[in-house]
Amino acid sequence: MDESRESPPDVGARLRELRRARGLSLRDLAAASGVSANTISLVERGRSSPSVATLHRLTRALDVPITALFEESSASSVVVTRAGERRPIRGGWGDLESLGAGVPHQQISPFLLTIKPSKRSRGLVISHSGDEFIYCLSGRVEYVVDGRSYVLEPGDSLLFEARLPHHWRALDGQPAQILLIMQDDQAHPLE
Repeated sequence: MDESRESPPDVGARLRELRRARGLSLRDLAAASGVSANTISLVERGRSSPSVATLHRLTRALDVPITALFEESSASSVVVTRAGERRPIRGGWGDLESLGAGVPHQQISPFLLTIKPSKRSRGLVISHSGDEFIYCLSGRVEYVVDGRSYVLEPGDSLLFEARLPHHWRALDGQPAQILLIMQDDQAHPLE
């Protein structure tokens, strides 16, 4: 798996905490998620930044929402995330920042995704349970869902069943920024 750059230590440490709390070894989580034990180890040590697809596979195997990697151990009924407090996951494709995590029984995962120019989502095509909502904040982005291309400009939005294969890329040699909201369907496994 081509993981690049360093991820914030908190995400890796949180992944390790969640794995150990479930009594799983690196090999156990690797077998359950389909992500190599080496990649998991690199992420846990903050030496590699996971793709969005990798995050989905890991959190699905741990039976937690993706936001669990960004939240503190204690949950609260109200969560405020200040702009300067967000901890992005940086990758060759761009930056992914959690906009809110930690509410008990959280059903949605809101993110700010900044896509580097001409970079496409890694992990090839992504497919997971639930629904995905995209709102283009700046730049132009192409979202390909189930083989069909949708070009989004600022103010445009897209809603789709996330089980459909999808990926994205920034257009025009400029970065793009989108609001990404994932609603996870716990009843159906990651595909």
